[in-house]
Amino acid sequence: MLPKLELVAASAEAVELAVKHQLDRVELCQDLDQGGLTPSAGFISFAVAQKIETHVLIRPRAAGFHYSESEMRIMEKDIELAGKMGVKGVVIGTLQANFDLDKVSLSRLAKAAKGLDVTCHRAFDESIDWQKSIDTLIQLGFKRILTSGFAANVNLGLNNIKQMRAYAGNQIEIMPGGGVNASNIQKILEVVEPTSIHFSGAVKTLIDEESAFSETMLKVEEKRIQRLVELVKGYYQKN
Repeated sequence: MLPKLELVAASAEAVELAVKHQLDRVELCQDLDQGGLTPSAGFISFAVAQKIETHVLIRPRAAGFHYSESEMRIMEKDIELAGKMGVKGVVIGTLQANFDLDKVSLSRLAKAAKGLDVTCHRAFDESIDWQKSIDTLIQLGFKRILTSGFAANVNLGLNNIKQMRAYAGNQIEIMPGGGVNASNIQKILEVVEPTSIHFSGAVKTLIDEESAFSETMLKVEEKRIQRLVELVKGYYQKN
């Protein structure tokens, strides 16, 4: 069975390409160069209007995942607003100061989600013990975990992801992400046998070169999306 393909969408163009290539869902965010931050209300509204399954990253700032009470309140409100706008799910993650998953704050955010699909992002990969973290997220009712396997990228964490899949069973979905591309997708499919895959299809690009405000940033590239889709479909046609 083909895994679901989830595109990290940090621009209107990315959302439109996800629709064009019939991807299953998008994880909506802004500021991809900072690891992704909470998208604007206008951007959420735009994505939902494209009739593609939309999951929204809830992350108020860059850097780590240990949040203040003020930041927690902001995230709770962002989740509430995203739900009212018609998204399918939210993507969250919080840690204690010692890098263990913060069960109390995760419970608060999951409660704010009120029946939306809840995914734990790669804050999971910074936690202390992946088995304990998986148990915690199952307890809290999370639907899936985005992970590079407790490593900097999926290439390095592939065997860990396989072990995580076996440990989690059908209790929670383990979704590989972080460096997924055409060069490693076949190995990911062979080793992990994932039910969904998370990728960005982005490359560092100089934007608005002639402007005084030009920037080099991560920009989605259609051929990367197209190639990955072709490879996934081709793999399952052969196997």
